[in-house]
Amino acid sequence: MNETVFFELAQRSLAMMALIAAPVLGVSLAVGLLVSIFQAVTQINEATLTFIPKIAATMLILFLMGPWMMGTILDFMRTILIELPRFAR
Repeated sequence: MNETVFFELAQRSLAMMALIAAPVLGVSLAVGLLVSIFQAVTQINEATLTFIPKIAATMLILFLMGPWMMGTILDFMRTILIELPRFAR
């Protein structure tokens, strides 16, 4: 495996990781922002208030997007395994 193939594989892997993590991170960020705005408006200073909505939103998005995430990862792995002979050169 030469450097070009290695860096191509690393770049594709990082892009796939970002694509898979984006829905969960985005929803968690949005829920955290909404709870923070709610806390600022109502002047409730409770640090543990953000955990339950974030956990619930994360579980919901994992439940809804999980099959897509798994399918995307499996397609990526299938592509990697098909291209394995090219990596061995």
